[in-house]
Amino acid sequence: MSILINPDKLQFHLQTRKASYVFQVMPSGHLVHLYYGKKLRDTDLGWLHVRTERASFSPNPVPEDRTISFDTLAQELPVYGTSDFRHPSVQLQLANGSMITEFTYVGHRLEQGKPVLEGLPATYVESADEADTLVIELEDRVAGVRIELSYTAFDKFNAITRSMRVINDSATAVNLVRALSMSVDFPHDQYELLHLSGAWTRERDVVRRALASGMQGVESRRGASGHQQNPFLALLTPGTDEDHGEVYGFSLVYSGSFTAQAEVDQFKTTRLSMGINPFDFSWKLDSGEAFQTPETVMVYSDTGLDGMSQSFHELYRERLARGRFRNAERPVLVNNWEATYFAFNADKIEQIARAGKKLGIELFVLDDGWFGHRDSDNSSLGDWFVDKSKLPAGLEDLANRVTGLDMQFGLWFEPEMVSPDSELYKAHPDWCLHVPDRRRTEGRQQLVLDFSRQDVRDEIVRMLSDVLGSAPISYVKWDMNRNMTEVGSALLPADRQRETAHRYMLGLYDVMERVTSSFPHILFESCSGGGGRFDPGMLYYMPQTWTSDNTDAISRLRIQYGTSLVYPVSSMGSHISAVPNHQVNRITSLEIRGHVAMSGNFGYELDLTRFTEEENEIVKAQVELYKEIRGTIQFGTFRRLLSPFEGNETAWMFTSPDGSEVVVFYFRVLSEPNAPLQRLKLKGLDPEADYRLKGGSETFTGDALMYGGIAVGAAKGDYLSEMFRFERV
Repeated sequence: MSILINPDKLQFHLQTRKASYVFQVMPSGHLVHLYYGKKLRDTDLGWLHVRTERASFSPNPVPEDRTISFDTLAQELPVYGTSDFRHPSVQLQLANGSMITEFTYVGHRLEQGKPVLEGLPATYVESADEADTLVIELEDRVAGVRIELSYTAFDKFNAITRSMRVINDSATAVNLVRALSMSVDFPHDQYELLHLSGAWTRERDVVRRALASGMQGVESRRGASGHQQNPFLALLTPGTDEDHGEVYGFSLVYSGSFTAQAEVDQFKTTRLSMGINPFDFSWKLDSGEAFQTPETVMVYSDTGLDGMSQSFHELYRERLARGRFRNAERPVLVNNWEATYFAFNADKIEQIARAGKKLGIELFVLDDGWFGHRDSDNSSLGDWFVDKSKLPAGLEDLANRVTGLDMQFGLWFEPEMVSPDSELYKAHPDWCLHVPDRRRTEGRQQLVLDFSRQDVRDEIVRMLSDVLGSAPISYVKWDMNRNMTEVGSALLPADRQRETAHRYMLGLYDVMERVTSSFPHILFESCSGGGGRFDPGMLYYMPQTWTSDNTDAISRLRIQYGTSLVYPVSSMGSHISAVPNHQVNRITSLEIRGHVAMSGNFGYELDLTRFTEEENEIVKAQVELYKEIRGTIQFGTFRRLLSPFEGNETAWMFTSPDGSEVVVFYFRVLSEPNAPLQRLKLKGLDPEADYRLKGGSETFTGDALMYGGIAVGAAKGDYLSEMFRFERV
């Protein structure tokens, strides 16, 4: 068992391969946090809880014992209003209007394996011995409300997950206004905060700053995780780098509005918490009803950021992503979006597909514009039937033309949206999110369908299923191109309107579950204007995400590097596009565009029919090369070597699962005059093994490659890239 319980002291010790997490029940019934960090063997850590009297502005719930104050107590379930002035995990408004609650221990249970979170994406087990789950039951006897705190320890994956379930056992309704998934109190503030921030076409910049007194963190109020902030936060000990230092990483398995925050209090302790954003959220719990929060995945590393990333990568690749494509090599594709935008017909699509087939490409994806009367982005979303002016013989005819070339056929959808200029909206104007007597703000001349409604979800599932069943489709790009405004539902009563955004997410997960399970042979890729919803919740239903609408190779160095802190390479879509690049107007070589795109799920986003013979030969070689190395790229061990956030160079490497192949990419943005000679040190090799450079006879020892390095950057010119491929001998 990876969870040790001291029944006499009611002390709970969760262990993973590298970490320990310990808490216990106080005599008062409250849960006190004792330790989170490097794995310990000590079976009694109660001595870590130090009681001392503080100033009078830290009140005492037990007046006769002034050494106890919730204002100073490290808690597993903090609440507000009973002497803890820091931000709480849970808040309820009771029938009498009071916001005061106090939850104390009433019992626990220990289970092998991991229960499913009903209606929510979550990590999972394939056998009961992969993890242990501890459920702590607490109760507020005055309110008649119970809370179950769930902790799962994944020993092999070096991760702990946490979530909370709130159950109303009282005879009257209560209003849940704050329900975070987890909270951890750290004993000091000597940490740096790391998060992934950005914007559309500039997703997941690595931002790092020292903790300061007060509140700091990230959040989304957009109804989606968003381009701007990712539902991830990490605490780092000062001086931590890729390979050294302690890291505490927290990742929320949720795709809606979230909060991730750290509060440094007057005593220099740090409270880190994460969950559904309480902004504009509430949930009415009638008698007998329960509310389940999403789960947070917690990873501890004492080997720097790389150690954290390896744990997230392995867990999310193996026990978050699901289905037949979880461990299947992903096809090389071509997408027609930047080649044609909305201006295409069946013959043009077939021409691109034929050109792709000659180059060895395996999948053609028809992007936006095939449905309704969609000649621009101002109409037809919701009308999921074929535009006969573009495809007069229908979708099946086009798909058969492509599959007749021995290629797979894929299709783009944006199922969550509706255009005011559409048959669906004209028939059902109340089916979008809206508030009576208020304007309906449009983004890209579209509105958000109300997925909190069962009738809306059923109709979307029906339409998508009809299309997906009508032709030999093996891939779907599921897009979402605007965030929520006027968040309201025509079917919810006034006292439940603030449930709309979360009910939407539950509805979206329901639609995705029904569609993906009905078509298990289809590879689904999620997208939201690129990386606007690149989060663990999406990976549960769709094993890969379009990483960014920005396909510029130099921009992608930062985007893919930042994304890799949490997400495995198998989840990243990465394509070569035309130059000048359509997002930043930069001109780069096919070589560097290829090396960057090969560092993910590889494809092309341009008009293949425009290639010169020389370009055709280059692309044909790229496709052939990627097919040889994609098992290593998609499912090997990824390590970062040089950061684009720290200088002019970027480098990363991939080691195959069996260690037999190593692929290294080095990138230099700008050329420098009379630059120093550079050596790139590799990581994670067997120091006792020998490695041969592919295509040559030269052999290197593993220790020499790691501690001596390989020469890079000798060539002149901007936007330089180099690839090295080693075989273990």
